[in-house]
Amino acid sequence: MKKGYWLIVALAFLVAGFVSCKKSSSAHVKTKTELLTQSSWKLSTAVAAGLGDVTSQVPACSRDNIYTFVSDGTGNINESTNVCAPSQAASFTWSFLNNEGTLHLSSTLFTGGSSDFTINTLNETNLVLSQTVTITPLPAMNVTFTFIH
Repeated sequence: MKKGYWLIVALAFLVAGFVSCKKSSSAHVKTKTELLTQSSWKLSTAVAAGLGDVTSQVPACSRDNIYTFVSDGTGNINESTNVCAPSQAASFTWSFLNNEGTLHLSSTLFTGGSSDFTINTLNETNLVLSQTVTITPLPAMNVTFTFIH
């Protein structure tokens, strides 16, 4: 009986140990600032409402630019292999507006656009921004820009 009793007690402690263990919820959920600043971004696609993919309409020297955001609210645009004339290399400041739903830059990135972008997606691999762009003689249209690492 003593042997059976100790077996039951040991089994009870083992079961209690499994039941009381919780998975650690220490997985860090990155903030929007961390996601934006973790590495540089490059334009992947531009899609205009009603027109579809207009990536080829973005000048080749702009399509390969590298956009870097720093956690202190600064950033820069570096020309890659294809350099624009005049150069588009520049520094800027950035901030989130509207409860982190808008990305505000101190300058515009694209002809006919503004310095404010609606954030559609911001995750580990994609930064999807949209804004109204006006390029004469076309009417104003919403353009969605997808950037990747």
